[in-house]
Amino acid sequence: MMRITRLILLTIFSLSVLLSSFAAPAQKTKNRTAKPKVPAVPAPVVTAIDTEKLVTLLKRQSAKPLLVNFWATWCDPCRDEFPELVKIDADYRKQGIDFFTVSLDDISDIKTQVPDFLQKMNATMPAYLLNVSDPEPAIKAVDPQWQGDLPATVLYTTNGEVAYKHFGRVNTGELRQAIDKVIGARN
Repeated sequence: MMRITRLILLTIFSLSVLLSSFAAPAQKTKNRTAKPKVPAVPAPVVTAIDTEKLVTLLKRQSAKPLLVNFWATWCDPCRDEFPELVKIDADYRKQGIDFFTVSLDDISDIKTQVPDFLQKMNATMPAYLLNVSDPEPAIKAVDPQWQGDLPATVLYTTNGEVAYKHFGRVNTGELRQAIDKVIGARN
């Protein structure tokens, strides 16, 4: 009987040692300090603009075509298309196209939600936030037919003429064709 008790105790002791060896790595992992994840790009600076400044940005004289995207963090189609716009910026910037975004978020989001979203998207193009009490004059300055639907994407030639516009989620294939056409006409 004593021998069986000893065998049982030895077995329990062995199992507890064995089980504690499995638990030890989990405890070590739990106590480790996690390294902070370094973002691919720094948080972008988002600049507040009014209608007059927006018109100035759109009417600039340049040897480069201009692509502008109007969006907001609360707009699901805007968020969905943004990764493709970042790719377009990366692909065409070196070919001589200017690109900037204009957020229609609330001004209170200029240092939080807007730059956070742009950073998550690895966006490096200039970013603005339209800070106006009434967006209607800015919307009409972009295009008299635009009702303010988001997203909205407009491609301007070097002469400031509209070469492509799309209200709603953009078809990136169509946009790339329009950009190629504008770049080809420039060369």
